[in-house]
Parts: sequence; structure tokens; C-alpha cells
Amino acid sequence: MSSVAGLQSIAPVPTASDFIDVVLNMTMRKTPTVIHKNFKISRIRKFYMRKVKYTQDTFDEKLGRIISEFPILDNLHPFLASLLNVLYDKNHYKLALGQLNTARHLISQVSKDYVRLLKFGDSLYRCKQLKKAALGRMATIMKRQKEPLAYLEQVRQHISRLPAIDPNTRTLLICGYPNVGKSSFVNKITRADVDVQPYAFTTKSLFVGHMDYKYLRWQVIDTPGVLDHPLEEMNTIEMQSITALAHLRSAILYFMDLSEQCGYTIEAQSKLFHSIKPLFLNKPVILVINKIDIVRMSELSPENRAFVDTILADKSVISVEASCYSEEGVMNVRNVACEALLAARVEQKLKGSRINAVANKIHVAMPVKRDDVERKPFIPDAVKDRKKYDKNDPDRRMLERDEEQALDGIDIFRADHRKGYILADDAWKYDIMPEFHNGKNVADFIDPDIEEKLEALEREEEALEAQGFYASDDEDEMLDSDEEEFRDAAEQIRKKKASIKKISQEKNTLQNRPIIPRKKKAVSLEEFTNGMRKVGHDPSKLEKRAKRLMEQHKQAMKAAKAAHAVEDDENDVDMDGDLDMESSAGAGAGAGAGTRSTAVASREPRSARHLAGMATQAQADKATELRKFAQREPARLAKASESDRHVPITRPKWMLAGKRKGGKTQRR
Repeated sequence: MSSVAGLQSIAPVPTASDFIDVVLNMTMRKTPTVIHKNFKISRIRKFYMRKVKYTQDTFDEKLGRIISEFPILDNLHPFLASLLNVLYDKNHYKLALGQLNTARHLISQVSKDYVRLLKFGDSLYRCKQLKKAALGRMATIMKRQKEPLAYLEQVRQHISRLPAIDPNTRTLLICGYPNVGKSSFVNKITRADVDVQPYAFTTKSLFVGHMDYKYLRWQVIDTPGVLDHPLEEMNTIEMQSITALAHLRSAILYFMDLSEQCGYTIEAQSKLFHSIKPLFLNKPVILVINKIDIVRMSELSPENRAFVDTILADKSVISVEASCYSEEGVMNVRNVACEALLAARVEQKLKGSRINAVANKIHVAMPVKRDDVERKPFIPDAVKDRKKYDKNDPDRRMLERDEEQALDGIDIFRADHRKGYILADDAWKYDIMPEFHNGKNVADFIDPDIEEKLEALEREEEALEAQGFYASDDEDEMLDSDEEEFRDAAEQIRKKKASIKKISQEKNTLQNRPIIPRKKKAVSLEEFTNGMRKVGHDPSKLEKRAKRLMEQHKQAMKAAKAAHAVEDDENDVDMDGDLDMESSAGAGAGAGAGTRSTAVASREPRSARHLAGMATQAQADKATELRKFAQREPARLAKASESDRHVPITRPKWMLAGKRKGGKTQRR
């Protein structure tokens, strides 16, 4: 069975507009978006059929997730089903889920209809319009689900704030009139922080606290106050308490305020107990007389005592007194309630058929005597004679704790793990040599005859030393003149090597500095030739070549100026119309010849290519205007062509282009 904790993991429900945006964006991202009118018609049909089917599948998946995550009330525990009915109205809840389920089926039907029509689409335009119509109808169906989606989102948010109540665990349920001290009691015995105020209906919903008793986890439920009036007239706050009383298997703690400071008389509190008593069937009931720091049971008047006695007439009701203000009897109330609930749960299990099924599986083996010999238990004498540990006995054996306390905070206590070693010699306990070294057992490498071999080796060394085996003359006497020369040469080489190394290191240090390059320096021909003469070279050939190049440059400039003058004259003649076509053509040929003669020098085109084939400038302007008009539509579409929808690339080229492994950068 599901619990409230399981219901709190429901995913957020989007609004209708967000739902449509998410689905349509997923369709554009997950399906191909480029199609051309010159594709085969079968390919165009498949393109749009895939879009329609993918949109329908996405709607179906997201709606199905919402429907499956919200619980079915008939499958919940009766307490949770009734609680959800009280808070949200189960008819409205079922209607909202039913509308989403109907929308899912309608979208599926729309998809089937338009896929069938797309099979007969005869052009790109017709298929595209059918696709737009299909997605539009699906979006319209979802727009109509605005209110169910908003309602389910409110339900989800409220469910996530409900306390996690386990209907099957050990539970103490606290009920009674408002302001009789129920929340104060819960705060005393649990860690729940329930708001406590001196006015009625401070607690507007169920609060859950947890505690431990006899190594078991218990949940304590604080219910809102209940007023004594018919069930039909109770509000949502009171109905939560009635739901918990009716469906939870728990111990009922009915609180009464004999001081009447809660604003209700003892008679009214007694009547409320009798009115909701049918909900206490098969549950242990504890009558808690609260606020005994003001009025106790023994101090009641006979009339009020009679009302309490009507409750205690039922022998199953246990009466306990407590005061949450002075904390007198609070723990006793908790213990009595827990013991009563444990006894009731055990008794209920014994009544069922499960106890017989378990007992039939258990076989108790009874041992049989093999002979009549009496075998007494053996207890060692050391155990019998062991003196009992007494902290005040000065002769007691010292414990690790005693040694730690004896330090008195002066030193850090470290437990000695070696003092209990059982070895042949106690001096071995603190040997430095480890048992294992570098992953190998040290004992495997110990030679038992090592000491004898060491003594034999020392005696041999002493004998050799006595024979003069290690005797030698002074080192300086053994050196001859050749060896001295060798040593002097080696010393000089060593010093020279060190000096070279030092110079090299300093050189590297200088080379590693950042070098600022010189800027380009203009040098005249005269300065260049003078520099060459100082060095010892003859620059006469360079001077002659420079003069020749200068003369050629001057002639080329004069020819270019003359050619421009001729072109200007010809253009003036063409615009005025003074010359006929033959003379114009002749003049153009002459200009072309002049241009060809100076093409190398001026580096300009031989003719105006954009005017080729045009008689006048007006014709050229008209042709340019027509060309731009024809390019307007391709320029608008750019690379997108006739795609279904063009999503521009928002990332720059440097994020997408670059080095590829085993391929070209054009393929992305």
C-alpha cells in the first residue's frame, strides 16, 4: 500500500501553455527539419508523417506519466483515501485525471486521422498544411486541459506538504476538544515542533512526531480539535481528525481539561467522547486528565465527577492524569499508552489464523538422555577464585581506564596492545623488528646459524690483520712523479670544465630573456652603397640596376596617364552622341590597345566586364536592378531553402569548426 511519503515524489505538473511549448520544441529538436519540393513525394509524406507521430507520442508519454504518478484512490490505504477525499474531494480529483486520459485518447485519434490523410498528400504544400492542422488540433485539445492541469498541480503541492504517516506502524493518536493540551503533550514526548497558542483551532492539520520506546520507533499523531456536532456539519479541519480515528490502527488518547480553561465544560467533553466512541472500536483507549496542576480528579464536584464516571464505566478505558505545564505524569501517560497498544497488537495477532500457520512450521526438539551418568558443569578454579572488581580496592587489577585517568590530562593516553602477548621471553614483546617487512615474513629469511658464521668471519679477519694483509705504506710515498702530473692535469681539467659550465649557464640566462624586435628601418640607396664600400664590396651593378628601374617606372606612369586621358575623351563622345558606332568602336580599340600596352604597369582590368554586352549605362543599371530582384527570395531563405522550419545556429563558427580526426571540417 502506498503511503504519504510515496506520494510526495510526484513530478510537477506543467501548465497547458508550457505543456504545448515543451512538446512542440521536442518535436523540432528530435525530428529532421529540412525538406525540398524536388524530393520524391513518398519521402515528403514520410517526413511529415514522422513529425505528426512523434508529437502524438510525446503528448501520450507526458500525459501518461502524470496519470500514472497520481495515486488511484481505490488502491490506497483507507486512511489515505479518506484523507485525500476530505482534502481534495475525490469526485473532482477523479474528474481531472479522467479529462487528461480523454485528452490523451483524442490526441491519439487526431494523429491517426491525419497520418491517414498524409498518405494521399500530392505535394509539399498539401503535406505541410496537413501537418500544421494536425499539430494545431493537438495543441487545441491541450489548451482545453488548462483547469485540470492547474488543479492537479495544486493537489501535488498540497500532498508534498502532508506529513509522512505510515498507517501500519505503531501509532499514538491524540484527540479531544480544541485547546485541551494535545499539541503541548506531543511537543513533550517527541521532537515535533507543533505550534501552541492559547486559542482554539491552532492546529489546522495532522502533525506527526516520532519517539523511541523499548527500542521501537513510534509515531505520535496530533489531530485538530473536534467539536460535538453532526458529521455533515464538520469542516475540513475536523474531518481530518475523524478520518484518522476511523482508519488508523492505533492507541487513542482522549484528552480532557477538568479546569474548563479550554472554553468547554466537562459535560460537553464527556458528550464528545460518547459521540465519537464508535470510532474507537477494537482500539485501546486511554483517558488523559490534563492540567492537573490546576484541578485534579479528586477535587471535582459530584456533578462533574459523574460525567467523568460515565466514561470510566467502560472497563476497557484506562484513566491517567498528567500536566504538560509541570510535566507531572507525562512520561507515565506515554508508557501506559505504549504498553496498551503493544498488548492489543499481540492479542490481535493471536486471534488470527496466522499464529496457527506459524506454529505448524515450528518443531521443538527435546533431547533424550543417553545414560544415567551425572555430568556437572566444569568451572576452572581461576574463575572461581577470581576476586570481583571493586573500584575502591587499592589492590584491584588496573584497567585501561584507570591508567588513562591516572595521566590527569598531562599526556596523551595510548593503549598498550603488546603487554598481553604470550611469548617465550617477555623481553621480546617490544622488539623493534616487525614480523613482516616489505610484504614478506621476516622469519623466512633468518639463518639460525648466523651468529656462528659471524664469529668465524671475525676470527678470519683478525688472523689476516695479524699477518699484515691489510698493512700499507703512506699514500704520499706511493705516489710517483707521473701520477702527480696526472692528478694536476685532472684538477686543471676539472676547474676548466667548471668555468665553461658557468659561462654556459650565464649565456643561457641571457638568451632566455625576452627580445624586443627592431622596427623596419628605411635605408636610402646612397647609404646602402656607402655601407657596402666600407665593408669592401663593389656596388656599381646595383646602382646601374636601380637607375634602369627608375627610368622604366617613370615611363610607365606617363603611359598610364595618357591612357586615362584617352578613355575619358571616348566616354564623353559616347554620352554626347557626336560620333557614330564605327568611330566609337575604333576609338575603343585604340583605348584597348593603349590599356594592353600599360597593363603590366597599371595592374588595372583591360575592360569593364560589368558593361560587357550593354550599349549604354542605363541598360547596365536596369540589368543590375533585375538581378537583385531575382536574388531577393533566395537571399531571404539563405541556406535554409524550403525547410519546414529554420532554426538559426546561435553558436559562432569558431565553436563548431576546427580540427577533426579522420575527416573534413565541412561535415558536422
